[in-house]
Amino acid sequence: MNELYKQIHEYLKMEEEIPFDEFEKYYKKVIAHFNDDAEEFDEDALWKALFISENVMSNAEGRSKVEKGPKVKKKFAKMADRLKLWAQNFASRLGEMGYNQDQMNERFEKMFEDEVNES
Repeated sequence: MNELYKQIHEYLKMEEEIPFDEFEKYYKKVIAHFNDDAEEFDEDALWKALFISENVMSNAEGRSKVEKGPKVKKKFAKMADRLKLWAQNFASRLGEMGYNQDQMNERFEKMFEDEVNES
């Protein structure tokens, strides 16, 4: 999870958009990790998973609206839809731990400022 979290922070700092192939590769790694391990995520992993899924989802949504090629446009839309379900899952689980929407939003904003180390 930490590797995926570090990677999303690197992407968020970039000025330009990553190419579709790299975006898709990252997306597939994220989905594979969620599919394999999401049931065992602890609280920290849930926060990171929510952060990753929300950011990749919103980026995919945005790119699906401006992409010219219908095939790629459709792929971005599918990625966004799938990650929306994961984001809802993680937010729901955090809610079950006692976090309300305001607390989630506040924590989420702080996560944008995280200094992610190479350790």
